Amino acid sequence: MPEKRTVLVTGGCGFIGTNLVRLLVGSGGYHVVNLDALTYAANPLSLVDLADHPRYEFVKGNITDRHLVPALFEKYQPAGVFHLAAETHVDRSIVSADDFVQTNVIGTYSMLEAARTYWSGLSGERRNKFLFLHISTDEVFGSLGEDGYFSEETPYAPNSPYSASKAASDHFVRAYHHTYGLPTIITNCSNNYGPYQFPEKMIPLMILNALSGKPLPVYGDGSNVRDWIYVKDHCKAIQRVFENSKAGEAYVVGAGNERRNIDLVRQICDFLDEIAPPAEIHPLRERGLKSYAELIQFVEDRPGHDHRYAIDSAKITRQLGWQAEVGFEAGLRLTIEWYLSNLEWVKQASSGSYGEWIEKNYAWRALKEKK
Repeated sequence: MPEKRTVLVTGGCGFIGTNLVRLLVGSGGYHVVNLDALTYAANPLSLVDLADHPRYEFVKGNITDRHLVPALFEKYQPAGVFHLAAETHVDRSIVSADDFVQTNVIGTYSMLEAARTYWSGLSGERRNKFLFLHISTDEVFGSLGEDGYFSEETPYAPNSPYSASKAASDHFVRAYHHTYGLPTIITNCSNNYGPYQFPEKMIPLMILNALSGKPLPVYGDGSNVRDWIYVKDHCKAIQRVFENSKAGEAYVVGAGNERRNIDLVRQICDFLDEIAPPAEIHPLRERGLKSYAELIQFVEDRPGHDHRYAIDSAKITRQLGWQAEVGFEAGLRLTIEWYLSNLEWVKQASSGSYGEWIEKNYAWRALKEKK
């Protein structure tokens, strides 16, 4: 890369944000300013080793702050924005959508307004090279049947309050490009997994519940299908888009790893049986369990549960030469090993308001054995 560029990353202490910040700082080509409100899903431990890095700065603040955000643009004069800050958990959005509307819709609008004002004041190469990259989800497209794939041409059809809020944010980003000329790009990615993911999400939830001897809750009959991508592959795609794409583009990003939920949970159990045998884990040994799979229990399906997601990544591969590098089995093993090796991070992430919310709202309070 010919020169170091200052970029503003929102939500950089979250799961994908943490991995993206590490990638950008590690590349040597970026000075990263990380704006994060440090809500329940953001863990300061995730980037503690970068605290004194000369190419990294952290700012605690909310993207809805109409005074702070413009001040950051003015102070740091960024060459672009990686907008990741969002509320992301479908279950939480079903309980209450308030935070999702505020962060995902109002927050994105606030970021766009600040970016538009800043960009309008630029000139020459700085104006021409500025880019607002909005990272979104494939859930905005709704649910697939047994066949077919999401692409950049798929109509929006969100089915949960979470996906509706992300769809709204996508529409605002697109509108700001077409109405005002703000240079924006949208990416919509499939389900991410890997290190630093908050424990309420499916894969870390299953790993950590299993190691604690807790039930492994599977919605419905477990037949819902998700397309999985290792988070570091996704972050490389984001960087590739930022460095090589043009304003107004949209890309869907996936790795072609479709798995039924029940098959994924069983695969996690198989890996755990090998890596951390139940006989060596006190809560399981006490109960005489021979396999983590004995902890699987089926729960009532959540409202509006999309049946299947799958991504056709042909466009980003064809135009930008990106493709996933980490196979699913290898990535899943790496993920399990990371959680086993980072129990202090897990302990901090799982404490406080998260634990209280889980006890009050989560599905395993009404577990039902599958007949």
